[in-house]
Amino acid sequence: MLAAIATSQSATAPLSGLVLEDIPKPEPRPGWSTVRVVASSLNMHDLWTLRGVGHPPERLPIVLGCDAAGYDENGTPVLVHPVLADPDAGLGDETLDPNRALLSERHNGAFAEYLSVPTRNLIPKPDWLTFDEAACLPVAWGTAYRMLFTQAGLRAGDRVLVQGAGGGVASAAINLAVAAGAVVYATSRSEDKRREAESWGVRKAVATGERLPERVDVVVETVGEATWSHSLKSLRPGGTIVIAGATSGTNPPADLGRVFYLQQRILGSTGCTRGELVSLLKLMDATGLRPVIDRTLPLAEIHQGFQLMIDGRLTGKLVIHPQGEPS
Repeated sequence: MLAAIATSQSATAPLSGLVLEDIPKPEPRPGWSTVRVVASSLNMHDLWTLRGVGHPPERLPIVLGCDAAGYDENGTPVLVHPVLADPDAGLGDETLDPNRALLSERHNGAFAEYLSVPTRNLIPKPDWLTFDEAACLPVAWGTAYRMLFTQAGLRAGDRVLVQGAGGGVASAAINLAVAAGAVVYATSRSEDKRREAESWGVRKAVATGERLPERVDVVVETVGEATWSHSLKSLRPGGTIVIAGATSGTNPPADLGRVFYLQQRILGSTGCTRGELVSLLKLMDATGLRPVIDRTLPLAEIHQGFQLMIDGRLTGKLVIHPQGEPS
């Protein structure tokens, strides 16, 4: 079967380590299921692996791809919960299992024609969701759901700032917060992405670092150093920043005086539980919300997809079809 494999890592030329190869189809194993992958999607996690960030080189080569939707061995349409972990080891929350692993970290991922995962990680795909839409949800939308509802406890009427409109998690957070009845603000360096965010229901999208019309209850932060000061200054006393990434750097000035004096809360968030992914599907069914898809590409053109991500030219998700266009 054809697969996109990380064979080496480079901070300056990440795509030099991405190769397309024919590899054996996964062998059946007890407690696991084989999925025929119809659609997958790109995530920053894939790019970090190629850059050598958070992924030890001794775990190479490995098939990339954290998201998948397709058919199980019985022909049932499914989407894959990408966190491979033991909920009991995380006191009921698999994202807190110290030994958790995201798909493509220790186990071959979804940029392949077939994928093997624990059967527990399969969720029936609803009929109202296409395979392309389903493949956008587990990492980006699941992460955004946990950030907003589990960690920040979002309520209708809350004011929310989403930093870096256009990214997968950011675009999901904007749409979820709008659907939940929040007043949403967003930032982006790109005027086109600001206009796009406003078309999703954002009250006002501003240039990165620009002052907001009011302070917010919740900040969704995935950018890191470049926006951290703005996030703190935009937050009301007692408000919450939820951080699930730091694409521009991990060590900004903490500004601890502001944090303790204004009693601001800073919460980390990683991925989502299987139960949260199911709850996300219920919310989407109730509201009619669907993921934002920038474009689709065949697996053979995955290098082009990664280059678009590197260049910041995507708004929403890029979907990969390992077996050609879905029928």
